[in-house]
Amino acid sequence: MTKEAYLALAATQYDELHAIGQEPDFYTLEEKFDQLWTALGRAVLEQTLGPVPANKQKKTLSRPGLGG
Repeated sequence: MTKEAYLALAATQYDELHAIGQEPDFYTLEEKFDQLWTALGRAVLEQTLGPVPANKQKKTLSRPGLGG
């Protein structure tokens, strides 16, 4: 992932992040902040590693040469 790609992802959520500061109580602010950063982190990981598979338990890499 390039710096420009990261900044583009972060820029899409800037207005939401700025609006969080207007929340009336700290609990709501913290909850929305956590949701926003979790979503941004997921988007960054998906851009870096590729999309998340539908079945997280599905084996995607086979290594028959390792034995066992």
